Amino acid sequence: MTRRTSLLAVAEFLVWWTVLAALWLVLIGTVDPLELAVGAGASAVGALAAGAARRAVTRP
Repeated sequence: MTRRTSLLAVAEFLVWWTVLAALWLVLIGTVDPLELAVGAGASAVGALAAGAARRAVTRP
């Protein structure tokens, strides 16, 4: 992996994580520290899965 592809992978992860975390915050009723931690973890897993799925579909 080159430096450029590494930066693009990190940027993709951060974009997915931000979108999924924002969606989590919109959909939960109360915002407390435990919900924030669970949402951050679930968003990270979702962001990793989304990036892996995109790479699996777009690679020749």
